[in-house]
Amino acid sequence: MALRAIGLNCTLKASGQSSTDKMIALIADALERQGVEFDETIRVAGLNIKPGVTSNEGEGDDWPELRSQILENDILIFGTPVWLGQMSSIAKRVLERMDAFLDETDDQGRMPSFSKVAVLAVVGNEDGAHGITANVFQALNDTGWTIPATAVSYWVGEAMGSTDFQDLPEVPEKVSQAAAMLASNAAHLARSLQQSPYSGTVG
Repeated sequence: MALRAIGLNCTLKASGQSSTDKMIALIADALERQGVEFDETIRVAGLNIKPGVTSNEGEGDDWPELRSQILENDILIFGTPVWLGQMSSIAKRVLERMDAFLDETDDQGRMPSFSKVAVLAVVGNEDGAHGITANVFQALNDTGWTIPATAVSYWVGEAMGSTDFQDLPEVPEKVSQAAAMLASNAAHLARSLQQSPYSGTVG
């Protein structure tokens, strides 16, 4: 069965151009070259994702539908800008809602995200990519996702600069190489997990 991937853009912009979209698209293109079908990129700021740590926070909450869309795929591209040196508040909100996975295990103790792969896209004009990577990967690991080797592609421009990733005349070679390696590793791992999912607690 073909692998499928989805992108979550956690920019603070509800619409319009976004450098995070460009980085997610770079990773998506690399995944497609690995035979992975890319579903779509969802702009989380355009939805009503209520605060909370359950999978349904009541009337008007868009998280239940987004949760279903995410879990229908094998690979999650989690994208966030660097904001005040940290992940965006939207990214934090998504991770907080995934906390519900800890209480949604099957008979073998497996969370809904078990045997699914997550990778990271980060862009910004200030330091923070490594710190964001550490925090996001820890949160994704806590909530059941599997992280492949070299699972982040990022670009950080000049500190306090005005050039955005989407405005670059071309993608830097090192960024393209990072996206290609990320895609190769993610596709390999997701394919392995599709063929042989985690067994969870047995016996």
